[in-house]
Amino acid sequence: MRPEESQSRALPVIPSVQFSSTVASGTGPKLDRAARRMKFPGKKLLPVLVFILSCLSILRLLKIAITTTTTSHSSPRAAALSSSIQQECSSSECSEVQSNAPGVESGPRKTVANSAFLIPKEFVFLSNLITNIAPCNLLVFGLQTQYLNLSSINAGGITVFLEDDPYKISLNKADSNGTRVYKVKYQVPAKKAYKLLKHARENPVCAPSTSLLQQSSCKLALRNLPQEVYQLKWDVVVVDGPIGDAPEAPGRMSTIYTASILARSGKTTNVVVHDVHRMIEKWFSWEFLCEENLVSAKGRFWNFRISNQSNDTRFCSSETVRI
Repeated sequence: MRPEESQSRALPVIPSVQFSSTVASGTGPKLDRAARRMKFPGKKLLPVLVFILSCLSILRLLKIAITTTTTSHSSPRAAALSSSIQQECSSSECSEVQSNAPGVESGPRKTVANSAFLIPKEFVFLSNLITNIAPCNLLVFGLQTQYLNLSSINAGGITVFLEDDPYKISLNKADSNGTRVYKVKYQVPAKKAYKLLKHARENPVCAPSTSLLQQSSCKLALRNLPQEVYQLKWDVVVVDGPIGDAPEAPGRMSTIYTASILARSGKTTNVVVHDVHRMIEKWFSWEFLCEENLVSAKGRFWNFRISNQSNDTRFCSSETVRI
């Protein structure tokens, strides 16, 4: 065999070896790329997880900082409020309103400092009423900053506020000789409203002919108010106290009843009751101020105009709806 033929026959072997080597070398990079492809998401996800955890940690620190700041700001006011509630009334203008209702505890009640304010149309309604008859004698059960403006409108008249919340009294100081603020204490909770209404219906001592409130044995009569409350003839009586917003809180049963008796001892008196959307205010207004005396309303105010009816044996001329 010639050398040329031998070399030409050996040549096919070499390509086969080279082909096999090419296939093997071609498979290697593919496997490497697949492996890199599988590892890539894990490397990409790690920074994302670190970022999320960092954000959560920052948010938690911010929450702790805000809570601590709020607590530090509110603590002095809470302490002052607690101290005010526990103060006893020791001035000569202090009066304690007692009740004959049994089972009523005399401890200090939980005070709500931020009670609901009058909405604009209610304040305008009340302001217009006072403006039209000022100067006059104005008696207000309850005390709010807005009500102090009424004493300015009633310049030259007498304005008396009766309030049971020491904190409100400390915030709203009267600055006029014609304006007085008295602290009173109510001990009849709102949950006793129905029993007191039944008592008033069944006992003649609660009839409107009983003009001497201080000697009345009716459980609804407020007998220990400041003396000028009984001595003066009132042109306007506003009932917006006590708070009466929960079963255990002092209710407005006695203040509405007492306002109705005071109104009937004068010539003509406007009795304005606030929060008439509530059941107690609505019941007792219908019972003692009477639907036929309702002359106007605005928002949560009802205005009853009552003339001297001291000789009547019952409050309302029409039959009262039984509750």
